[in-house]
Amino acid sequence: MSTDSPAAPTGIDELLDRVRAGLDRVTPEQAYAAAGEGALLVDIRYAALRDRDGLIPGALVVERNELEWRLDPQGSHRAPQATGHELRVVVICNEGYASSLAAESLQRLGLREATDLVGGFQAWRAAGLPVTEHGVPRTDTDDASTAAE
Repeated sequence: MSTDSPAAPTGIDELLDRVRAGLDRVTPEQAYAAAGEGALLVDIRYAALRDRDGLIPGALVVERNELEWRLDPQGSHRAPQATGHELRVVVICNEGYASSLAAESLQRLGLREATDLVGGFQAWRAAGLPVTEHGVPRTDTDDASTAAE
């Protein structure tokens, strides 16, 4: 039996700090530019949030519990977009917390260019970047005009 004492538990804030130290996190504007250069944006928000807030045009929607299976370039259940370990992947959750953990998991699978979006979908939308609702482009002015009616 080992006499080494077990490691002290790690809280989520400390874990996030450690994980994020290994990520080259991007702003909404950087993510938008990266997508234009071939990066894969991956939306891991659950369906209710996507239905409520809309989608980022061109983003691959993958439920968080399927992420590693769908993006592993060697996996039998990979998405067609999972073309190789050199693929730049930007993971997007609602506010930028779960996406950090997800991006770190993808890095452990060998996707060294995986990162996440600071502030998540909410930051993307607040930056005025494109969002669609049920396949129809949506802007923040749509919200203002609806609220005024």
